[in-house]
Amino acid sequence: MSMRLQLAFLLGAGSLIGLSSAYIGVAVGEEVTPAPAEQSTEPTSEALPLDELRTFADVFGRIKEDYVETVDDKALIESAIRGMLAGLDPHSSYLAGEEYRDLQVGTSGEFGGLGIEVGLEDGFIRIIAPIDDTPAQRAGLQSGDMIIRIDDKPVKGLGLGEAVKLMRGKPGTEIALTIMRGTEQKPFEVTIERAIIQVASVKSRILEPGYGYLRLTHFQAHTTDDMMQALEALKKTNEGPLKGMVLDLRNNPGGVLNGAVGVSDAFLTDGLIVYTEGRVKNSEMRFSAGPDDVLDGAPIVVLVNGGSASASEIVAGALQDQKRAIVMGTETFGKGSVQTIVPIDETTALKLTTARYYTPSGRSIQAQGITPDIKLERGEFKPLTDQELESLREVDLMRHLDEQGEGVETQSTGENKPLAVEDFQLSEALNVLKGLTILGRGKQQ
Repeated sequence: MSMRLQLAFLLGAGSLIGLSSAYIGVAVGEEVTPAPAEQSTEPTSEALPLDELRTFADVFGRIKEDYVETVDDKALIESAIRGMLAGLDPHSSYLAGEEYRDLQVGTSGEFGGLGIEVGLEDGFIRIIAPIDDTPAQRAGLQSGDMIIRIDDKPVKGLGLGEAVKLMRGKPGTEIALTIMRGTEQKPFEVTIERAIIQVASVKSRILEPGYGYLRLTHFQAHTTDDMMQALEALKKTNEGPLKGMVLDLRNNPGGVLNGAVGVSDAFLTDGLIVYTEGRVKNSEMRFSAGPDDVLDGAPIVVLVNGGSASASEIVAGALQDQKRAIVMGTETFGKGSVQTIVPIDETTALKLTTARYYTPSGRSIQAQGITPDIKLERGEFKPLTDQELESLREVDLMRHLDEQGEGVETQSTGENKPLAVEDFQLSEALNVLKGLTILGRGKQQ
């Protein structure tokens, strides 16, 4: 593996302040490692496009002479650079000043804001995923929501960076977002109070005796270690090995490559995890699993949805291709490209797409995503209340037998909601997990 890429590659569906997608309130970047010198000094095999460069110079000169206001040379050239990168793909961008500093301090896991990852789509801001236990999630924002106004200011025509700046602010201050959800509902407004976002990347609990639950909210450098500690705690709580586990990657927008590889490796005993291919030789990598499986072959169900992106898709794709887990839920986001941070000087850098990710079987994640083994749409389970149950009895049915007897008593769910009410998809995943346990499935084949 090329060591320079361990820290330089970012896997989130966007970066902290990327051109087309960005985190508002959670930092998951890594320390930037410069690209090797040989990559930047390698001569190009193609001749310079002199005619096009003359056209560029002519346009530059015309703007300098005729534009209605005086334009600074540096600002004009920077705009040209941003335009070049924006024309490539949604994830390549030019990082300068505050943008570059935000990326460099992105390892803290703490950031002021709302707790969402957003992207630019058709001129509007699309929510890729709200982060657990953040103001955005508590306000009810969902993956796929479109932000059309920020404090009554239309976002149409704004760049993503401009929209991000509007949404960020001093903790404790409020912001009003106008949201469009689906095509049939009318836009509605949500008021959210900004906060310092401190997100635990791993959550865990015992669903039922023998069956564990791990929720990964995003992938940071320490996510694998945190997950291993959570698994040990689950085993102690269970007082023995787990029969099976649900790995919840819903609304997990990604993070760093090492986190995704480490999590996948924890459950695999051999074989490929992920590989990359690009034009530059240094962008080609292959990651394989070690011999240990922390669950000793116990079955796994992986939950995903449209907010599962990038690093989440690498994990789901690896476990699915290696026959190690059943993937349930809906189609994932489909972000399978690699961005390399190439510093230009102390204050600027390029975030450039240099490769694509592929699952062990050779599937490209980019614009395809991961198709679940079992498709399970988001649902809601509403049990009948005592009053509703009591209102329907045998005597109410047509042509009932005329017999006397006591009515059947019903029990209220009380304060502890059944799992199906709390989280329908998770409840169904647990049912599948029990079935896999009965069938003895789970070990890598």
